Amino acid sequence: MKRTIVLLVMALLISGCAGAESERSSGGEEAASTSQGASSTSSTVRIAASDGESVEVAVEVANDTQEMAQGLMGRTALAGDAGMLFVYPDERELSFWMKDTLIPLSIAFMDAEGRIVDIRDMKAMDDEPPHYTSAEPARYALEVNKGFFAERGVEVGDMARLPG
Repeated sequence: MKRTIVLLVMALLISGCAGAESERSSGGEEAASTSQGASSTSSTVRIAASDGESVEVAVEVANDTQEMAQGLMGRTALAGDAGMLFVYPDERELSFWMKDTLIPLSIAFMDAEGRIVDIRDMKAMDDEPPHYTSAEPARYALEVNKGFFAERGVEVGDMARLPG
C-alpha cells in the first residue's frame, strides 16, 4: 500500500513537471513569435482621433493573468503601428509598471465604452513607484511606442473601437 502511494505521488509529480515544462516552452515560443510581430491573438483597435483621423493599431490581446503579467517585457522592438491591448473583466483603477520592459511606451486607458480616459508616457525599465495609474476607472489599456498617440493626434476623450 505504501509503495502504491509513493508511486502514485511520483507519477503525479512527474506529470505535473512535464506539463509545466511544456507550458513554459510554448509560452517562450509564443513570446518569440510575437516579438517578430505575429500572434494568434492579434486584432485591430481603431481610434477616432479628435482631429477626425482614424488611427489603427495592430494589437496583441492580453486577457489572462499570465499574458498580462508578461506584457511587453523583454521585447527589444515594437512595430510602429503595433501594440498590446490589456482587457480586464470590469472597470477599475489600473496600474502598470515597466519592469524588464526595454521599450519606452505610451499607454491609453479606456473605459468599458472605449473612451480614452487617460494617456501616459512610460520610461523603459522603470519599476520604481509610483507606477503608471489610470486617472479614472478603466477596463482596457493600450500600450504602444512612446509618442504614438501624440504624433497621431489621439487625446483623452477620443473613442476607440475595440476587438470582439
